[in-house]
Amino acid sequence: MVQLQVFFFPFMAHGHMIPILDMAKLFASRGVHSTIITTPLNAPAFAKGVQKSNDLGFQMSVKILEFPKLDGLPEDCENVDQITSPAMFPIFFAATRILKDQIEKLLEEYRPNCLVADLFFPWATDSAAKFDIPRLVFHGTSFFASCAGEQVRLHRPFKNLIYEWDEFFVPNLPHKVKLCLSQLPPHVRTEEETEFAKSLTEARESEFRSHGVIVNSFYELESEYADHYRNVLNRRAWHIGPLSLCNRSFEEKAQRGKQAAITEDECLKWLNSKNPNSVLYVCFGSVSKFPNKQLHEIAMGLEASEQQFIWVVRKGTNDKETEDWMPEGFEERMIGKGLIIRGWAPQMLILDHEAIGGFVTHCGWNSTLESIAAGVPMVTWPSFAEQFYNEKLITDVLRIGVSVGAKEWVIGTGGGNIKRDAVETAVRSIIIGEEAEERRNRCKGLKEMAGKAIEKGGSSYSDLNALIQELGSYLSSC
Repeated sequence: MVQLQVFFFPFMAHGHMIPILDMAKLFASRGVHSTIITTPLNAPAFAKGVQKSNDLGFQMSVKILEFPKLDGLPEDCENVDQITSPAMFPIFFAATRILKDQIEKLLEEYRPNCLVADLFFPWATDSAAKFDIPRLVFHGTSFFASCAGEQVRLHRPFKNLIYEWDEFFVPNLPHKVKLCLSQLPPHVRTEEETEFAKSLTEARESEFRSHGVIVNSFYELESEYADHYRNVLNRRAWHIGPLSLCNRSFEEKAQRGKQAAITEDECLKWLNSKNPNSVLYVCFGSVSKFPNKQLHEIAMGLEASEQQFIWVVRKGTNDKETEDWMPEGFEERMIGKGLIIRGWAPQMLILDHEAIGGFVTHCGWNSTLESIAAGVPMVTWPSFAEQFYNEKLITDVLRIGVSVGAKEWVIGTGGGNIKRDAVETAVRSIIIGEEAEERRNRCKGLKEMAGKAIEKGGSSYSDLNALIQELGSYLSSC
C-alpha cells in the first residue's frame, strides 16, 4: 500500500509554526508521511518534535528553503519575531512571496498528495494546482472569528459610524456580537488598498479555489459557527483540534515553542507551593510588545489586586533596555507572590497546573484554545489581527472570560492605554467571587469536551479521519 504524503508549509511566525508542527505530528500518528517546509533559521523550532515522532515509529521530515534577503529587513530576519517596526511587515510578506519558485520545485520533485499551506501564502493554491496537488488552507484561528470577520467585510455594518468608539452589531451571526469602530483593522474601516489588504483579498480568493480549510478547533466549542462557516459561507472545512493536546508528555509540553527563559523545574517548584486556582498567568504572545508606561500600569494593577501571578514580560522595541517601567521596589515586594519571566515561557505546563486560576491573554487563537483545553478562564486584552473577535467568543458566547477594556486595534505595540484600576478589577473578578466560580465550572466542562474530541470516536478525531480517507481516495484513484 502506497503511503500518503502531506507537505506542511507554515508562515514564519511562532504562532503559526507551533500549531503546524502539532498538526504534522497528528497526521504522522495516523500513518501519513508528514514533511514540514521551512527556512534555515526556523528549522531548529521543528527539530525536537520531528525527532520525537520518528523515535515513536512515525514518519516526519523537514525540507529547507532559502529565505530571500531584501533591503529593509534585518540581517538573517526569517521570522516575524525578528521584525522591529510595523514598516517591516510588508517587506517581510514580499520576501515570502519570492519563495514560490522554491516551493514549486519541491512539489514537482516529490509530488506529495496534499499541500497544507498557511493563509498568508495565497499563491500556494495555484502552485499546487500546477501539479494536480490539492491545497488545504490553515487559518490558525477560530470558526467564530472567520465568520464574524467575513460578515463585517461583506456587509460593512459600521459604514455610517463617525467616532472611534461608536459601536455596531455584526450582522447574520447566531449570537448578538457588538464591536466598536476602533477594534477593526484600519484597512477594513477605510477600505484602503494597502499591501496587507491586497494580500488578504488574494487569500480569500485562493481559499475559494483550494480544497478546503483545516481549523484548529473542536465542534462542541463553536458548533453553531462551524455550521455557519460550512453552510452559510459555503466553505469546506475540517476541525481537528485542539492541536496542542497532541502533546501529552511532560517533555513535549515543556519543549513546545522556543527555548524557555526559565527551567521547567524552577517554574513547577514555584507553582507547586500555591493553592489550586490561586495564581494568575499573564502573557501577551510573541508579537505584542507593550511600551514602558503600559508595563508600569500592569505592575501597579497586579500589585493592587493582591493576587499571585506569573507574568511573562516582553518590552516594546523603542524603549530602553533598562527596566525603568518597573515600580520602585516592586520585584522585592512580589517575592513569593509574583514570578516574572523575561522571555519565552513553558505555557502549556503553566496552564495545565492546578494552581492556575486565570489567564490574562491577548486572545491569540493558540493561547485561547490552550487555555480552554486546560480549563482556565481568561481576562481578555486583544491588540490586533482577529483577536477582538476571539475576545467576543470568550466573553459573550462562551462566557468564560472578562474584558480588561482594550478598544484599539494596534499591531506590534499592544494596547497601551489600559489603566491600573481596570487591570485590578479584571484580575480580581477572574479569580474571586461567585461569577469567577461559574466561569471556572464552564471552563471545566469545555476542557472535558476538548479531551473527548481528540479521542477515538470524538468529533475532531473523526473529522481528521474523514479528511485522510478523502485524500487517500485520490491516491488510490491515480
